Amino acid sequence: MPNDDSRLAALLSVLETLDTEASTTERGDLDLLETTELVRRMNAEDRRVPEAVAERTAEIAAAVDGITERFRRGGRLIYIGAGTAGRIGVLDASECPPTFGTDPSMVVGLIAGGETAIRSAVENAEDDEEAAGDSLRALDLTERDTVVGISASGRTPYVVGGLEYARSVGALTVAIASNANSAIGAVADIPIEVVTGPEFISGSTRLKSGTAQKLVVNMLTTLSMIKLGKTYRGVMVDLLATNEKLHARSIRTVSQLSGVGIDEAASALQQAQGSVKLALLMLATAAPAETAATALAGADGILRDAISALA
Repeated sequence: MPNDDSRLAALLSVLETLDTEASTTERGDLDLLETTELVRRMNAEDRRVPEAVAERTAEIAAAVDGITERFRRGGRLIYIGAGTAGRIGVLDASECPPTFGTDPSMVVGLIAGGETAIRSAVENAEDDEEAAGDSLRALDLTERDTVVGISASGRTPYVVGGLEYARSVGALTVAIASNANSAIGAVADIPIEVVTGPEFISGSTRLKSGTAQKLVVNMLTTLSMIKLGKTYRGVMVDLLATNEKLHARSIRTVSQLSGVGIDEAASALQQAQGSVKLALLMLATAAPAETAATALAGADGILRDAISALA
């Protein structure tokens, strides 16, 4: 078994090859620049990110299709990551229930070091290659699920181990990395390697790498939810009205999409027990709530198909 010195030497050798760890000489004067010039330079770096994401369109589309197909079979999407990457997965998972009306178990975020690591660094957690597999095993991971490993460097042991376990049970595996030919990409069914180049501050992968990760996970959940019928005419129709703002948005959505007044929209929502989608179906077809609910279930929750069935 290699000793600490040899492991350190091997790690230093790997870091030398990573774009995310690279330094560039033109950034050596950052501390001498005026604030407006700092803003301009950092913004110029950030503008590179969407272009880098666009280069991975085919891989992202393949991941969306795979995730959607598994959702339809009752599967889940599970993110695994450490540090910033882990927090981005947790954030995306936590926003799915209020946005799309999903059960919290449908999209899950696992972070190295557990709940504490969401707010505070747990520095050695990312080196535990067994931890993610243990957490996935505790979730009873199956071949119907998708596991998305996120790592800027593409070599995080926590993520590598989790993806290897996921593959062993037949789950779909996706890797999001910021370096080409990454270790996590090598063990994933679908590698999404968004090469964003050296960071504005060398090695600070919460910057361009983190932005790229956020853009990609936005697409994975948003586009799969669109394909599942969670939107209608580009509007959220499965949102959960958990506060006053969202309740008002629900009424406004029903009014705008159906063409009825605010009072009629509010009444339809009340009859639909707060379901925007059901209220819209009732207004579009004049069907009572029970009939509309049956049609919606028969259409797998896709509003367009339910409207056609009742037309």
